[in-house]
Amino acid sequence: MTTVHTLASGSSGNAAVLSCGDTHLLLDAGISCRRITTALNALGLSPELLSAILITHTHSDHISGLRTLLKKTDCPILATPRTCRELCCRLEGIDGRLMELEAPVQMGEVGITPVITSHDAPGSCGWRLDTGDGSVGFLTDTGYVTEEAADLLPGVDLAILEANHDVEALRSGPYPYYLKQRILGTEGHLCNEDAAAFAVTLAEQGAGEIVLAHLSKDNNTPAMALNAVSAALSAAGLSPVLTVAPRDTVGPCHTVIRRAVCKK
Repeated sequence: MTTVHTLASGSSGNAAVLSCGDTHLLLDAGISCRRITTALNALGLSPELLSAILITHTHSDHISGLRTLLKKTDCPILATPRTCRELCCRLEGIDGRLMELEAPVQMGEVGITPVITSHDAPGSCGWRLDTGDGSVGFLTDTGYVTEEAADLLPGVDLAILEANHDVEALRSGPYPYYLKQRILGTEGHLCNEDAAAFAVTLAEQGAGEIVLAHLSKDNNTPAMALNAVSAALSAAGLSPVLTVAPRDTVGPCHTVIRRAVCKK
């Protein structure tokens, strides 16, 4: 059985864990080591049992707990070459733990493929994770759905998909102009409408479950994100399971299952 749990999802910190048999992958470490350890323990795991840590990019909300966590596990860290170089600059002595990924690699029972994203962090990526039970797509922190994401992620059974902001809420909100432009730009974050459009593509290609992630605390709400994405899915005659990842707590268990295309 393959399962996915989000441990935290949002601008204050991001982490998730995928388990398939004896293979356990931590996706990002943007919360404290203590929180990661507590969450893993609640799932019957520990840092020592991690097979690898996958890092999407080097913004603090994705790596803030990494330095301390590395003292509790000897597993490798997987990232794109550019992200590996950035990690070397930020975390002394980490270079011997890094595995540069430019192509698919097998880690235990999981095939791991980096997916190029468009974000203002060098070497940023998402992931496609393939197991015997099905496939998982992980796409957050990207200003738009890149060609690589559009090519590699359709066909996954479970998608963790960014729905960061409502455009009008962001434009009329309290953020300074430069920050609004950054978020809205091609190296920023996916808005609800763009997430909705890609959710339709993913569901058309067989995704039976979609989890909306990395919602802005100030420029979005779970209801707004769900309404935008569910409306697009409904208009297309599609009905995958649709939920929002909790911001600061461990999310429910998402079991990866190969499903038929869900049409009403």
